[in-house]
Amino acid sequence: MAGRLIVVSNRIPTGDPSGGLVVALHDALLARGGTWIGADPDPSEEGRDRLHDLGNVPYQKRAFRLSAAERANYYSGYANSVLWPVCHRRTDLVEIRSEYRADYLAVNLRLARLIAKELGPQDVIWVHDYHFLPLATMLRSLGVTNRIGFFLHIPFPNITDLDVLPRPKDFARWLAGYNLVGLQTRRDVARAFEMFRADPRAEFLRDGTVKFEENIVSVASFPIGIDSEQIEGIAARADTGPFGAADPRELIIGADRLDYSKGLPQKFEAFGRLLQGRIDPQARPTLLQIASPSRADVAAYQQITSELQAISGRINGRYSELDWQPLRFVHRSVDRERLIGLMRRAEVGLVTPLADGMNLVAKEFVAAQDPEDPGVLVLSRFAGAAEDMKGALLINPHDLDETAGAVELALAMPLAERKCRFEDCLQVVRDSRISVWTDRYLARLASCVPTLSLAPRASA
Repeated sequence: MAGRLIVVSNRIPTGDPSGGLVVALHDALLARGGTWIGADPDPSEEGRDRLHDLGNVPYQKRAFRLSAAERANYYSGYANSVLWPVCHRRTDLVEIRSEYRADYLAVNLRLARLIAKELGPQDVIWVHDYHFLPLATMLRSLGVTNRIGFFLHIPFPNITDLDVLPRPKDFARWLAGYNLVGLQTRRDVARAFEMFRADPRAEFLRDGTVKFEENIVSVASFPIGIDSEQIEGIAARADTGPFGAADPRELIIGADRLDYSKGLPQKFEAFGRLLQGRIDPQARPTLLQIASPSRADVAAYQQITSELQAISGRINGRYSELDWQPLRFVHRSVDRERLIGLMRRAEVGLVTPLADGMNLVAKEFVAAQDPEDPGVLVLSRFAGAAEDMKGALLINPHDLDETAGAVELALAMPLAERKCRFEDCLQVVRDSRISVWTDRYLARLASCVPTLSLAPRASA
């Protein structure tokens, strides 16, 4: 591609990258170069009419500013109290307020205008995640005909859940402004096609693309991956014995952002079932759950934090010994290299989302294992990674007995079977590594039919 690659996401790294989306885009831009545009973490309202530089090393970073009200309404409000629960099958948690939608649209429109001012004719825009669903239609209304791709890192919503949105028909129109909509799984693509089939404005073409009013959009799955070689290298030299004299005999590890979509209460309760059903009373499995804080200003996240503290206290109160605490709940972030070392030390990786786009932690756990003595991945069937990682023990996280039984099976699994399952999972991880994901997506975007400018719409 002759022009620049412009990546747009809500988060932009200002220090060491952390979190699935940030690490993935950081690695992609390190390899390819380009410009990353995101929200400035500084709450100052100065300079909201322009993009400003956050740095040019190792790639250019440019930021837009949000007012305090916009951060509350666009980010915490419409993005995370409306779109997030809708996409994660939790419509009961949706909170609809007119100011949420108004500021969500206002932020996207302002950003579209800022990008359009600086856009070259050959530049390619790659937009990431649900914070910017309407960005393409707004760019088109400003006359932008550049190729614009979108990647949704979270699950695509069920068609029935879309009706919960204010003005639900906007969702399909927003996506149709893009040339390419990338999704995590084949199941997500099926849900997107179901949405378009139900919309009289959409027409399916012979090549599998969708003609929606003036635009033609392609929809395809691109399972996101990790830099597996980097993880394997870190794991090989990591400190795998940070516990000292209190080193657990059988370590089960979970590492998630604290979110109601991750199935953490179910994970804790299933571990309690495992402890309750121990055949050998001398067995002392330990669940280490690292849950980095997230969106503490949203009520649903405050509630789940309190719930997890209560469950962990109840389990530890019932089963702890003077020299053994079965459930270690760490409610803070842990250094990435140390976390990878903990994964390598663990006998079981327990990943239990109730709905998830991909879940890169599952792939990181596999890449971190010792090939000569690997641990076992116990993985929710509702994680996108489960679509291809058939070497994992797949479970329904709502079924506490099934989850407890799978962990018990993993702890007792003989070495030969562990190696076989590990090798199967590792091949999936290597086949979907981040560089392959980036190359596949951008090659597909380059092949998309160019877009004609769209007429402005008052409701865009």
